[in-house]
Amino acid sequence: MSAVTERSSWMSILAQSQQSELERLWSETKIEQSYQVVRQPEIGLAQVRARMGGTGREFNMGDATITRAVIKLDSGEMGFSYLRGRNKAQAELSAVIDALLQTQVHHELLMRKVIEPLAALKQEQQHQRAKEIATSKVDFFTLVRGED
Repeated sequence: MSAVTERSSWMSILAQSQQSELERLWSETKIEQSYQVVRQPEIGLAQVRARMGGTGREFNMGDATITRAVIKLDSGEMGFSYLRGRNKAQAELSAVIDALLQTQVHHELLMRKVIEPLAALKQEQQHQRAKEIATSKVDFFTLVRGED
């Protein structure tokens, strides 16, 4: 996996995580890191575009609230985060974790103690949701009525 792909993966996991889980896992690492806030966590809107049936022409479906933050570690690494919703604390923490994941000192620990558990939790939630949806699946069939 390339560095860009790996970073995209952990940023996605951080953005889709629940704040309570993220804070719990972060506190278990016991990492104390000083940093400067480059861009205060701020709330804004992003336009969501969609396609009818996934293949048709694009149209503006609506707006989604997002929160973004940028920090800089004292060692120079920059951390970014964008997440759906209005959670400034989670955006800042996600940016800190993103920056620390770029350092050799903290990368392995954070992958093992934060990113991998969050990814496993996300996968379990997706599996549970798929099971719930499968129970409501309806199969339709058509009988030939002989009118032809």
